[in-house]
Amino acid sequence: QVQLVESGGGLVQPGGSLRLSCAASGFTVSSYAMSWYRQAPGKERELVASITPLGTRTNYTDSVRGRFTISRDNAKNTVYLQMNSLKPEDTAVYYCMARSKYVYTLTYWGKGTLVTVSS
Repeated sequence: QVQLVESGGGLVQPGGSLRLSCAASGFTVSSYAMSWYRQAPGKERELVASITPLGTRTNYTDSVRGRFTISRDNAKNTVYLQMNSLKPEDTAVYYCMARSKYVYTLTYWGKGTLVTVSS
């Protein structure tokens, strides 16, 4: 049974930090590129950060570059998103996504974790 379970969301003040985790099971994580997406209220889901299967390359959307860091531990089947200097506009539900490196259309999604940045 394939599962992606996000955790680590919550309420944080502007300027604060959170670390999100995405625990994967039921598939070989090292064969998948992993990404974090987010969806704010009333907005479309957007790609935040991605990392290649072995963690050799990362990409970030402009609004989070320099503040967020994506990483992975394939031995633990877990992907992380370290979020620093959080802003109110980072408030969203954050989703983890896995994409097969062999079959581009094969993707798995988690159910999301809510991050709220507010004073």
